[in-house]
Amino acid sequence: MPRLLSPHEIAALLLLLNAPLQVSAATPDMFALQDDKLVEIVRTEPAEARLTVRGEAVLRRLGIARTPT
Repeated sequence: MPRLLSPHEIAALLLLLNAPLQVSAATPDMFALQDDKLVEIVRTEPAEARLTVRGEAVLRRLGIARTPT
């Protein structure tokens, strides 16, 4: 059974969607999201993360969709 996300984890997903360069990937919330396969760390120095397909699916279920660029 999937666990519930904390408000901080949801906020981190939203930041990754809208302002990925402003998100620190070296936080407990990001590590928890990585454990849940919702984000992936793509670079370690400086730490940088991005949403996975599962992370994007969570945001879609919350009614938040990525706008095409």
